[in-house]
Amino acid sequence: MKQIGGYMFFFGVGSIILSFLNMQFIILSWIDTWGPTVGWTIRGALSVIGGVLWLVGNAQEAKLAQE
Repeated sequence: MKQIGGYMFFFGVGSIILSFLNMQFIILSWIDTWGPTVGWTIRGALSVIGGVLWLVGNAQEAKLAQE
């Protein structure tokens, strides 16, 4: 879960940064086909959900390490 969350966070934040440079990841080139509002919603959701998954994965790893 931690690794998937890290990838999602990376692509979400990376997509936000690249959009300001009028560029995009090839794998995420489809997100603006429904308009800019939906594209920004998907970018934000990727970042937030990815960050949450990464944090939860860290907490689970720490818990397992203690046991």
